[in-house]
Amino acid sequence: MRREDAVSILKPLSGLEKDLETNLRSFFQQDYREFEIVFAARHSDDPALGVVHRLRKEFPSVQCRVLTTGNPPYPNAKVYSLDKMIKASRYDLLVMSDSDIRVGQNLLKTVVAELQDEKVDLLTCPYRAVPSHSFWSRLEAIGLNTEFLAGLLVARLVEGVRFAVGPTIVLRKKLIEDLGGFSRFGSYLAEDFVLGQVASERGYGVELSHYRVDHYIASRTTNGSVARCCGEWVDNMKHRLRWARSTRCSRRWGYLGQAFTYPLPWVLVAVVMLPWGTMELLGFTALLRAVAAWAVAGAVLHDSVSRWNFWLVPLQDMMGWIFWFFGFFGNRIEWRDRTYRLLADGRFELIEK
Repeated sequence: MRREDAVSILKPLSGLEKDLETNLRSFFQQDYREFEIVFAARHSDDPALGVVHRLRKEFPSVQCRVLTTGNPPYPNAKVYSLDKMIKASRYDLLVMSDSDIRVGQNLLKTVVAELQDEKVDLLTCPYRAVPSHSFWSRLEAIGLNTEFLAGLLVARLVEGVRFAVGPTIVLRKKLIEDLGGFSRFGSYLAEDFVLGQVASERGYGVELSHYRVDHYIASRTTNGSVARCCGEWVDNMKHRLRWARSTRCSRRWGYLGQAFTYPLPWVLVAVVMLPWGTMELLGFTALLRAVAAWAVAGAVLHDSVSRWNFWLVPLQDMMGWIFWFFGFFGNRIEWRDRTYRLLADGRFELIEK
């Protein structure tokens, strides 16, 4: 193996998430000759670091380091952690991956091989959403697995890959340096999208990896079934609205074009307003939606959740359409118990209480 193929895996941490240890263990188990894992948390008493310490003992042969960053000087704390880890990393080849991602042992072998293509400078990995036991988590996973990847593939077909998705991104350190450093993305909420967009505009080759990672959707652990259900519902609504408003600010025309990705709600509106002659259209639309959902969630992602909960797809489509509509309004979002104001160019700022 050439030394330039050695990999630094960068993992920002924030709190003790469900299944965190299993997710992180999958990166310690990589079947790859030379790599390191760099973790970063804001404070040394972050409970996630206890998980890291256990895994370091379990895998003593894996190079592993832990950084504490302190409070970030700009709104996006994840960018601040990644910037610190990039500067501290030993190797030029970087894999930036969220803490809720789980992979197989061949992740590094696959993405490093793909990056040998001279036309590829940045890889972004598609992902399969895996829900918790929560109903709302399951509904969100169905939406991601039947809509989100389809949107990525359509965007790639229409204009090429001019974006990145945050769960797992692969690139070389020199690209970050050429773009002016990772801290330049610290005021953007969707820093992953902006990173891919800027890289593409500068002439770098951005591509979707063939490697699919698993994104585990967290849920609350509040005691009491009613309190837990209500809390998960509120969290899910805030998350969806944040995502919608962020997408609107990051990619205005693309967000407007999402109107065409919700055929069932539009046809249902037509059935209510113009009931004659529309039932056949509803049936035909439902059939096409089922085929499209199966093509993405079933044939590409091999998602058993969508397969066994296929009856929830129409409900998810209605919810997705509702949040898409309300995403046009308002500029406030909540993220990790803090309130922010979204700016028109995709940047955001903390609203002091």
